Amino acid sequence: MSVAHTSRPAEGRRFSLLSLFEAMATPHQLDRYLELVTPMVTVRDLRAEVIEVRRSTADTVTLTLRPTRQWRGFRAGQFVQVGVVIDGVRHTRCYSPANAQASTDGLVELTIKAHPDGLVSQYLHAHARPGLVLDLSQAAGEFTLPSPRPCRLLLVSGGSGITPVLSMLRTLVDEQHVGSITFLHYAYTENDVAYLDELRALADANANVSLVLAYTDQETGGHLHGFFGQEHLDAVAPWYADAETFLCGPPGLMRGVREVYRELGIEDRLHTEEFAPAAAPAEGAAGGEVSFTASGVTADNSGATLLEQAEAAGLHPEYGCRMGICFSCTTVKKSGCTKNVRTGDTDTDPDKAIQLCVSVPVGDVALDI
Repeated sequence: MSVAHTSRPAEGRRFSLLSLFEAMATPHQLDRYLELVTPMVTVRDLRAEVIEVRRSTADTVTLTLRPTRQWRGFRAGQFVQVGVVIDGVRHTRCYSPANAQASTDGLVELTIKAHPDGLVSQYLHAHARPGLVLDLSQAAGEFTLPSPRPCRLLLVSGGSGITPVLSMLRTLVDEQHVGSITFLHYAYTENDVAYLDELRALADANANVSLVLAYTDQETGGHLHGFFGQEHLDAVAPWYADAETFLCGPPGLMRGVREVYRELGIEDRLHTEEFAPAAAPAEGAAGGEVSFTASGVTADNSGATLLEQAEAAGLHPEYGCRMGICFSCTTVKKSGCTKNVRTGDTDTDPDKAIQLCVSVPVGDVALDI
């Protein structure tokens, strides 16, 4: 037994030195060399170490991250891109920090729901542990509180959409904001509410904060039951037409709130953040070829997004959210016409930067991939 224990570190050192030598013999950036020795020492790349892992509900995991010195902080409501290597392939997804924006400890708190088909969320839920090092981007996004702060605020969330609006609530409490705040959160049951104890404590400790819990699959407990409707707003925030509303949640909740605000003519009072895949293009609309000029690959246009078509052709373009939010997949379109499936806009300009994840080709298209 003692021989086995003493030989493994030596084997590990030989492997690390060999890997470092191989990396230095290839045109990698300096951060790639350092990554083989100590991942948290970087020159340019931003990374973060997991220092705490908590599980407050059955399908969520809360990670506390300590970023490297390149981190510039965030505003409540913004998102970051998190990169993790799974089976040798680096994958990136977008998540919103849940902590207050002026946290003095410099840490980042992410709460991630393990979606059934979510490769990264499932991996982090199952395997995240203290010491795990992740790639991290600087914060981005315009889903943020205005300055000066509104006198009345309605924060609406559902499921894992709680994180950006919780960040807003924590920030407002830290700032000792005195305006009225109603925090309306939708969940299947009480057991599915992340941060439940903290939400109740914040409401108890701050007279201007009202917590409203709505359960869709539980008929007892909570303040409201069933799915969102205007009657919910009338019951818990009758002043909502004069307030600023911030909304993040699943597609059904987003649609319901938007419809009510549109019918009432107060859409300008509604601010939203939505991490949902772009709508699929209509069947039968495909035609032409997609040329990936840098790779010398050509494929028949399947009608899918250009990101999906590139991956189907065996290419590996960089991507993040796959929803048209983070711009990680931005690529130069050399020629041809593309349609943005989020906005419906078409573009025929050559040498134009487009987002692969929300762009479909209309006829022949050439990309610099």
